[in-house]
Amino acid sequence: MIRKKMEHSYLLGTRSRWLIILCVVSMLSVGTAATTYAEPAASESPANHKRLAIIIDDVGNDMKGTAEILAMPVKLTVAVMPFLPTTKKDAIAAHEKGMDVIVHMPMEPKKGRPEWLGPGAITSNLTDEEVRSRVEKAIDDVPHAIGMNNHMGSKITSDKRIMSIVLDVCKERGLFFVDSRTNFRTVVGELAISKNMPPVGNDIFLDDQNSKQHIRKQLDMAAQRAIDKDICVVIGHVGHSGMNTSAVIRESVSRLQNQVQFVGIGDLVRDVWNWRAAPTLPTDNK
Repeated sequence: MIRKKMEHSYLLGTRSRWLIILCVVSMLSVGTAATTYAEPAASESPANHKRLAIIIDDVGNDMKGTAEILAMPVKLTVAVMPFLPTTKKDAIAAHEKGMDVIVHMPMEPKKGRPEWLGPGAITSNLTDEEVRSRVEKAIDDVPHAIGMNNHMGSKITSDKRIMSIVLDVCKERGLFFVDSRTNFRTVVGELAISKNMPPVGNDIFLDDQNSKQHIRKQLDMAAQRAIDKDICVVIGHVGHSGMNTSAVIRESVSRLQNQVQFVGIGDLVRDVWNWRAAPTLPTDNK
């Protein structure tokens, strides 16, 4: 089973280093498989909304909480790992429900077991050509992907050589990159700006501790950040914490919907950073 351990726990306290990077917003409205989502009315200015984008990592391996996340009554963004048994099924199901889909790209951490990474991982010993090939294959393996974020990756996201290639491939294929911020020394934001890509990153991990009380506290903190700063991006997971995370999100929807607007990460990068995908290489991700 592919799991994140302690890598994402205490890194977000140093986010003040990234004053240029805005928060982000996620969750909209979803229900049955036939549910679709309407775009905000043309008369509504995005600046009038306090927006929260919730990204759910580790989808694609039939992990605990996956079905509950896909049945959520709000719009989420699912980060789907490539090359796993339910990669395509989960990505297609999420897309059909109106959720945003991004590639959850396995990347080498500073610490951690190699088996936690999953197949096709980006590691520091790869050549430029190998990095490019693995990113391209991962994008091809996740249907409907509009972006990418890192699975683990504390070592790789501080490596300018490798991350420059990753971002180049994403841009060529019309994808943006969300920095999960598993390393406070990340170079992703500065590289994204230099390449005219949105410097979007995670602000809060919901389930770095697997208890409903903690997840609820983190989600309330995220909502308040969205209220204070207009936008916030958060990351939760299926798997070890999946049942608790999905339960807390579901129970919090009615309480928070009058305070924040739940949006997909794609909605956010379009509205905040005026991102418009302009692929220069063909992609199968319609």
